[in-house]
Amino acid sequence: MKTNKLIDHTLLKADASLEKINKLCEEARTYDFASVCVNSSWVAHCAKQLAGSDVKVCAVVGFPLGAMSSEAKAFETSYVMANGGSEVDMVIPIGALKDNNDALVKSDIEAVVKAANGNCVKVILETCLLTDEEIVRACNICVEAKATFVKTSTGFNSAGANPRVVKLMKDTVQDNAEVKAAGGVRSIADLNEMVAAGATRIGTSGGVSLMEEKAITTGY
Repeated sequence: MKTNKLIDHTLLKADASLEKINKLCEEARTYDFASVCVNSSWVAHCAKQLAGSDVKVCAVVGFPLGAMSSEAKAFETSYVMANGGSEVDMVIPIGALKDNNDALVKSDIEAVVKAANGNCVKVILETCLLTDEEIVRACNICVEAKATFVKTSTGFNSAGANPRVVKLMKDTVQDNAEVKAAGGVRSIADLNEMVAAGATRIGTSGGVSLMEEKAITTGY
C-alpha cells in the first residue's frame, strides 16, 4: 500500500478552527490521504470540502476518555454517518475492561458497530493504560464485536503507539481485524516500524511532513 493511503490525517485539538480544518482537508486532498480524522462537529463540513475526492471522513466517538454511555456513543456514530462520515474511531470503556467486565466492553463496541451500519469502526484501546493481558483481551473482544480495526491510542494520554504493542495486537487479531497505530509517529522510520509490526493505518497530525520526508529520501 502506498504511504499516503496508510495515513489518517488528524486534527482533534480543542482549538481547531475553521481555517485549520480547511487546511487539513486541503492537505488531505493534495496528498490523497486515506482520511481526515476530526471531531464529529466537523464531519458535515469536511464531507463538503472533500466531495469529489476519495479521501474519507472519519470522526472520533466517545473521545478521548471512552467513559460516556454506549447509547451516547451510538448516537454520535449515527450522527457521523448521517452527515457524510464513513469511518469512526471509538474509545472503549477502559475502566470496564480493568474491572473484567468484558460483557460491557463488548456491548459498547457492538452498539457502535450497529450504528455504523456496515461502515468502518476502529476501536481505540489506549494501550498505555493497559497490561499486555488486557490488550490481548481487548483485542479479542473487538474481534467478537465485529470491529474493523483495533487502534492503539487517542494521542491524548501518557504515550502513543510502539511497535511491540502493535505486533502484540496484530498477533492477537490476526486476519480478523486490522491494526491502526496512532500517537508518536513522527518520521518515515517510525511509520515503517509500525507497518512492519502489522499496522495498516497510521493516525497522525504530521501527515504532510511524513510525505515531504518520503519525497526527500525516495524521490516519491
